[in-house]
Amino acid sequence: MDTITKEILIEDLVDNYPFSVEYLSKKGIRCIRCGEPIWGTLEESAIEKGFDTQTIDNFINELNNLSNKFEEEVKTNINKIDISKL
Repeated sequence: MDTITKEILIEDLVDNYPFSVEYLSKKGIRCIRCGEPIWGTLEESAIEKGFDTQTIDNFINELNNLSNKFEEEVKTNINKIDISKL
């Protein structure tokens, strides 16, 4: 997957990185309302909640770290699948 940036649209973040919903919710940034993504960028949503540039940069770094861990976990689990049992 691509690197997450502050310019990513919330809709794309939710679609491409589903784990981000829980992460952002814990930070007080809602990215889904009534089952529909909220519009705008990650940066815009964070600024609306009063977060400063440094904190937003930290969010981006943490989200990218989570993304990398998620990808590694998926790769590991795919290698464990025994296709002879399918």
